[in-house]
Order: sequence, then C-alpha cells, then structure tokens
Amino acid sequence: MNPADFDFVTSELKRRSGIVIGKDKLYLLDSRLSPLARKEGLASIEELISVVRTRRDERLMAQIVDAMTTNETFFFRDKTPFDHLEKVVFPELSKARPGQRIRILCAACSTGQEPYSIAMMLDQNPKLVGGAQVEIVAADISDRVLEKAKAGLYSQFEVQRGLPIRYLMSYFTQQGDLWKLSDSIKSKVSFRKMNLLEPMNALGSFDVVLCRNVLIYFDLQTKRDILNRLSKQMNDKSYLLLGAAETVVGVCDAFAASKDNRGLYEKGGDGRRSGIRAA
Repeated sequence: MNPADFDFVTSELKRRSGIVIGKDKLYLLDSRLSPLARKEGLASIEELISVVRTRRDERLMAQIVDAMTTNETFFFRDKTPFDHLEKVVFPELSKARPGQRIRILCAACSTGQEPYSIAMMLDQNPKLVGGAQVEIVAADISDRVLEKAKAGLYSQFEVQRGLPIRYLMSYFTQQGDLWKLSDSIKSKVSFRKMNLLEPMNALGSFDVVLCRNVLIYFDLQTKRDILNRLSKQMNDKSYLLLGAAETVVGVCDAFAASKDNRGLYEKGGDGRRSGIRAA
C-alpha cells in the first residue's frame, strides 16, 4: 500500500470511528481489507481505495470502517467485571435507590455476549437488584455485528468461550451447527447503533455503563472525549466498568476509582479514590 493510500484510510478511520492505526499495523489493513476487495470484485486493496476516493463511495467506506473494527468478545469475558456487578454495583444501587429501575449500557457490545451474560446472570438471581426492573441497552457502530447480536445465534466455539454449561442448557437450544438463545433472554436486551464519537443524548441516562476493551484503540484525546461523553449520560452515584488494561486516571476526572475493585469507577465522587468495597 502506497503512503498516500495508507494516510487516506487511516485518517478516515480516525475521523469516523476514532480508531488509530499506526504504520506498525499495516498488516491489519492487508488482512481485513483484502477479503472486502475480493467480495467487491476488485483486484487489490489499492483498487478498493481508488474506488472509494474517486467515487466518494460512502457505502464502501462504511464497509472499510466496519472491517477494521475489532469485534472480539465472549460470554462472561474476564469474569472480574461480572463479580463487580454481583458483589458491588447491584447491591450498592439497590441500597441507594431501592426499587428504582436500573438502566445498563453496554457500549461497543459487538455480537451481544456481554449484555446477554448480564441478562442471564440477573435471570438466575433476580435478588441481586432487589426485584427492581432492569433495562439493558447494547450499542455498537457496526450494523453487521448488531444483526448477529439480535439474532442470538452462536457457534459451538462461541458458546464454549466462557459460558457455564448450566447456562447453555437453560437458555440455548441447538439448531444444526448453531445454538439459539432463548427469546426470554433476548427480550431483556435492546440493541442500538451508536458511534462513541457522536452525542449519546438519545439513549437517555444510565446507572451502569460497561465500555470494556474499547478505549485501548483510541488516542488520549479521543479517550478523554468518549469518557466525558459517557459521563454526561450517567446518573449521579452510577458505575463505569472498563477493561483490565484501561483506566480513567489521568484521562477523565468525572469518575473516582474503587479502592478494591480494579476496573470499577464511580461517578459522583469528588475526584478522590472511592471507598466502595465488595460486599
């Protein structure tokens, strides 16, 4: 790929999705855009980019952005955030706002395993929220992954990654080579298209936001903008969960870090480390 094409693609990716691709990640462009070029009947990535640039083909540019987004996810990924929800977040919310509806946002939800994991966890133990109504909103920039998430159909490999066998038996039925999630769990999650770089006002306010393993793909200013944007959609005394390699420290002062729960942050603190502790 010549330097002009590389600069065009990477600048458009950053502008449209916030993703930063350095020259050391040129292999990612090759591996992810070559299949798209073939699908479009084009001979090479260079021809793909030429078509986008000369025709100003927005449909094709959207597919390039979609191809470059990372959609790695699995059920109950990393376990620790789900422990935080069970032992800290839900008990604290139930105590602070007994009986009130709890709204959860799973940002960059990919193919739906994260929000569905939360829905199954709560279905197994509704006492976690003291009988309160829970609304789970899952959002992603990619139409492709949102359609898969809404369908609730997963391969054998996907259900084997992190999903306890009792959950598989309780909430899935086998359909050929795939496993179909029950309508009862699917109905607990609503999916929305959302770009983290754009205003989120239409989504309403939330008590819990999960934005895990997403910020690592952005530069510092983009991380700051996203965290500030998320904070504006969060109620006072609400909770943010990030990935193990992510932090708000030195990035955004709208949240206070939990002393004992890595990756958990509370909105509504005074900038000092939060004193919330696991039950």
